[in-house]
Amino acid sequence: MAHRVHDHQSSLPVAQATTLLSLQPSSQAKDLRSRRMAVDSLLCGAFAGAVAKTVIAPLDRTKIIFQVSSDRFSAQKAFRLIYCTYMKEGLLSLWRGNSATMVRVMPYAAIQFCSHEQYKKLLGSHYGFQGKALPPVPRLLAGSLAGTTAAMLTYPLDTVRARMAVTAKEMYSNIMHVFVRISQEEGVKTLYRGFTPTILGVIPYAGITFFTYETLKKRHTERTKRSQPYPYERLAFGACAGLIGQSASYPLDVVRRRMQTAGVTGSSYVTIIGTMRAIVTQEGVVRGLYKGLSMNWIKGPVAVGVSFTTFDLAQNLLLKLHQMGYFIH
Repeated sequence: MAHRVHDHQSSLPVAQATTLLSLQPSSQAKDLRSRRMAVDSLLCGAFAGAVAKTVIAPLDRTKIIFQVSSDRFSAQKAFRLIYCTYMKEGLLSLWRGNSATMVRVMPYAAIQFCSHEQYKKLLGSHYGFQGKALPPVPRLLAGSLAGTTAAMLTYPLDTVRARMAVTAKEMYSNIMHVFVRISQEEGVKTLYRGFTPTILGVIPYAGITFFTYETLKKRHTERTKRSQPYPYERLAFGACAGLIGQSASYPLDVVRRRMQTAGVTGSSYVTIIGTMRAIVTQEGVVRGLYKGLSMNWIKGPVAVGVSFTTFDLAQNLLLKLHQMGYFIH
């Protein structure tokens, strides 16, 4: 009897060890899957950002030129500027600064989309909505945190891109030349000029944009009972998200551009309040702080729609390729 009890007791650790061993691969597989999803989000985000910004690059460059000047904006003047630039400097000149945009936008979009997925998981776990759609406030918070994280890590590249967009080829030959000249002539701090209005603008912009897109997808699923919208529906959702988000944060975008390019325009924009006061005094509220907004209503929805759609489709494609065994885990 004692011998049997001893055998039973000695078998318990073995059973527990067997259970632990059986759970270990599952835990490892879960960690591996989580890491793979993070890498997929980075890749898809970078690709989505590159596609979206390349599509609207000529409009983006034109908008920046008007934002940093005191000339009155109109759609007619904007398209005349595009036409004159094309006639004088050629078609590729419309994409001047796009290489700097790609250097900034690809890591920015990669970090933003990837961190958004991670923040959604974190907040979902905290609020008890793991694997489900987040409620409104956490949904808004996830977008704001994602945009802030991406902006903080890639800001100097945005300054470089703005400088290249508003200057002639002779002034800056390439991206590294911009970094070197700014650092030597104006100091490294100049690379972060306009950082505060950027963050203040990114918080509502990214929050509202992601919130709107996620909310529209959620409502779509509830009404149609389809888990995935069609591509044209994603484009429409993204366009709405971009329109609302950019309109809410646009004045801070103008302030940021003025501060970033002060070194080459001869202006002395140093603080947010001072810059806003100068713009309003010289140009007015609507014609100053909202200069180029009508162009943003064209390019913004297109850029955000293309970006979100490209990200979702690329992510779904990678998921299918993983399921089909095209990648080794």
